[in-house]
Amino acid sequence: MTPNLVRRTMIPSLLALLFLSCGYVAGHLPSGTTAAEGVGDIRLPEGFRVELWADEIEGARSMALSPSGILYVGTRTKDKVYAIVPDGRSRRVVVVAQGLTSPNGVAWRDGALYVAEISRVIRFDDIDRTYASKPSYTVVNDQFPTDKAHGWKFIAFGPDGKLYVPVGAPCNTCEREDPRYSSIMRMNADGSDLEVFASGVRNTVGFAWHPADQVLWFTDNGRDWLGDDLPPDELNRASRTGLHFGFPHLYGKNHRDTDYPAVDTAMFVPAALELGPHVAALGMRFYTGTMFPERYRNGIFIAEHGSWNRSKPLGYRVMFVRVENHRPVSYEIFAEGWLGNTAAWGRPVDVQQLPDGSMLVSDDKAGAIYRVTYRPS
Repeated sequence: MTPNLVRRTMIPSLLALLFLSCGYVAGHLPSGTTAAEGVGDIRLPEGFRVELWADEIEGARSMALSPSGILYVGTRTKDKVYAIVPDGRSRRVVVVAQGLTSPNGVAWRDGALYVAEISRVIRFDDIDRTYASKPSYTVVNDQFPTDKAHGWKFIAFGPDGKLYVPVGAPCNTCEREDPRYSSIMRMNADGSDLEVFASGVRNTVGFAWHPADQVLWFTDNGRDWLGDDLPPDELNRASRTGLHFGFPHLYGKNHRDTDYPAVDTAMFVPAALELGPHVAALGMRFYTGTMFPERYRNGIFIAEHGSWNRSKPLGYRVMFVRVENHRPVSYEIFAEGWLGNTAAWGRPVDVQQLPDGSMLVSDDKAGAIYRVTYRPS
């Protein structure tokens, strides 16, 4: 480890305490503020409206919607998986399972709910009929590392029918011989044929496939302790298997990490788009509905969880990226207001389109899910 790397990674505890005291870390909701009270502070473009769709979902993170309309929600710092069940004009919140290890990722397929813990993926069969009866599960694959650092996972089924499962770097910045680290892996639905799809990915907690060409796009969180403005988070495009996206040697489009020896960066795929620094870009989805105006069609909504160690907090919002000819051409604020003057009352995590074209946004700090709709003025 080089002296620079030691200096940047061994951060004094006093600095960490400063960030905690400022309220920039999840779990310190400003006194007296609830999701019901805070939702009125969320700002959107003209014609859009936001409502509190469900609350009392402690640690709400990744979302997966079944064809029957049941929304399944994972958690990271909690041990529960929830089902949000339509009940007339209201919704019931049901605990599907608890006692799990950071069950962040959820995916629905062929009647089953797949849940990603830190070191394994499990499956609850016939979930839409059994969610309320503490259903048993089957272990699909338990061959993932046990590291808690960046060990929580977002999962999704690709157009090839395989389940994509990321494995983050077990550190702020490091290089491991084990090819599973800093990767996106994939496997068959039964857990067989586990393989590395993409490498050099520090920590992706959101990905989706373009609705036209079925190419995978993903967010990636940059390393810490290079200052307020470096590195940027990334939006990447993986057009085929076997690509390397630069971590830990390269970040953004062409920034070389000087904590590592110089290498031929031509072997790496640069970011398709540099996002804000330390914004913690997490869940993303392509918008394919018809409720929102045409300009949003086939564009990307990204939930930015928000910085935890930047001197001036950044993120805590939902961004929109317009895509033309397979290239991102804009990066603009869509929804903001979770960040107050001194602290954040909420932190967006994931986005999920509903069949009517409206969009859900999960918030793990406020323990809530919001619904965004559009009606022309």
